[in-house]
Amino acid sequence: MFIANLRCFQAWSAGYERQRDWFRQLTQLQGSVIPAITPKVLFCVLFSVLVSRIHLGGFHLAIPVKTGLIPSIVLGLLLVFRTNTAYDRFWEGRKLWGNLVNVVRNLSRGIWVLVKETAPEDRRQKREVIKLLVAFSVSAKLFLRGETVNRELAALVSPEDYRQLQQVHHPPLRIALWVSAYLNRQLERHALNPYQASALLKLVDQMVDALGACERILKTPMPLAYAIHLKQLVFIYCLSLPFELVDQLLWLTAPIVGLTSFAIFGIEEIGSEIENPFGYDANDLPLDQICQTMRANIDDLIQ
Repeated sequence: MFIANLRCFQAWSAGYERQRDWFRQLTQLQGSVIPAITPKVLFCVLFSVLVSRIHLGGFHLAIPVKTGLIPSIVLGLLLVFRTNTAYDRFWEGRKLWGNLVNVVRNLSRGIWVLVKETAPEDRRQKREVIKLLVAFSVSAKLFLRGETVNRELAALVSPEDYRQLQQVHHPPLRIALWVSAYLNRQLERHALNPYQASALLKLVDQMVDALGACERILKTPMPLAYAIHLKQLVFIYCLSLPFELVDQLLWLTAPIVGLTSFAIFGIEEIGSEIENPFGYDANDLPLDQICQTMRANIDDLIQ
């Protein structure tokens, strides 16, 4: 009986926490698009008030509601396509970084276990090259954000390597080159057999492939003509909406237009927000936390 009551209490507690999170997110501004779309929504509301005032003043401004049916369907399809395309880019970026985490784990484990140690210096070199795997991820994060090499990498590479990374145009590729060169040296001194070296080098290739796919996302934005046309269509639709509603809603036109424009501008802004998932925005990928997770994994392995 006690166990049953305990389970009921735990289920109630979990549901209560979810309810609290729901209400907390309902009023949360950080991470939402409300600050970005508020000026546009207010403009549409004020424009609706002006239309209602002129219409009630004796000037007939109403247009038939059916005239907005086709534009509404077209706009809905465009917004759905815009949001789906942006989310595909976001989700692909997350899968690539998730795959990069797994590759770093597998490669570091392979180097630590498979490379034979014949001298005390060998273990130190293994620690250094495994840290290079985290350095690759950190440098990839900085490269995708358009940032230069900073002190975040200093704890993962030697001072000489750090100076070299500051001078090259593509630091992640230089780090991948160092890892590949280390594996080739171990193959030459027979610390790895050819099959082991081939498997580990293939993992290095997968790291570079993941970075290349992220660069493709970053450097292939939404076509400019499509983005411009969608923004223009959204704005025109929201400004034409008061003329369709004013004859029936009168002074209620402004709040209804405000809610509608809030929804439409919000969906369009969400697509723009998640289109590039590698930045610092609240809706971008948590690349800093992902890199910290890899650093913790490596520290546990080589301690």
